Amino acid sequence: MSSRLPLFTRGSADSQSQENDPSSPAEQRDDAKRNFLKTMRALPTQHYWNVYFDRQAKEGESGDQYHSGLEQLGTQIESVQDFWRYANNTPVGNIGVRESLYLFKSGFRPVWEDRRNILGGSWTFRFPKSIGPDVWTRVQLLAIGEKLQSVLDDDDQLCGVGLSVRFNSHLITVWHRDASKKNSIDNIVKCIMEELPPEMHPKPDAYYYKRHSDHAGFNPPQSSRSCSIPADRKRRSSPPPPRVVTLSQR
Repeated sequence: MSSRLPLFTRGSADSQSQENDPSSPAEQRDDAKRNFLKTMRALPTQHYWNVYFDRQAKEGESGDQYHSGLEQLGTQIESVQDFWRYANNTPVGNIGVRESLYLFKSGFRPVWEDRRNILGGSWTFRFPKSIGPDVWTRVQLLAIGEKLQSVLDDDDQLCGVGLSVRFNSHLITVWHRDASKKNSIDNIVKCIMEELPPEMHPKPDAYYYKRHSDHAGFNPPQSSRSCSIPADRKRRSSPPPPRVVTLSQR
């Protein structure tokens, strides 16, 4: 069994850095600087983001069983500081084989049949484990920094990004909402290649695109088969918060 991922929460990094009361002028200055930095306003992200964790469904498990195993970790990411607190406290090395981590916009879940995903698709990139964690950080920054969103068609949306661990590689996925948008599909892979250093580029046969509906296990609810994508894309909207758990509670 793989080791458990630590829960990240706002303030956890600050509490770890607390020290005894300063006893010298230099320590007093450092303490004053820390207190000043704490009063500075966090740099907000354009959207709210949530982190999800799952283990690959066992053979024969239903979609409902998969959905019940999908867990949200920690608190909602609302700023750049929140992102780095999460990233620094969620090491990729603690994720076991066949386990996955996702960073998705609030309102989206990393499920093919989710009502906001069913018409979409994703790029999958395979990277060696030696560079996977670095690539994962870079791709997440492209997501929260809106770089990936900026290359999509105006009526398309980035849903989120994911990391799945395999025996000798990491699979990194980029999900978007409308698989009928060829420009979006082409621009996602172009953006990834342009933003990654040449030495990190995946091999030509190590990445591919797939509509969610083309997966063998795809089974949307009957009421969702004729859904369309609404034009409204209000930013930083937040639905009622889902159940929040830690891996230690499983």
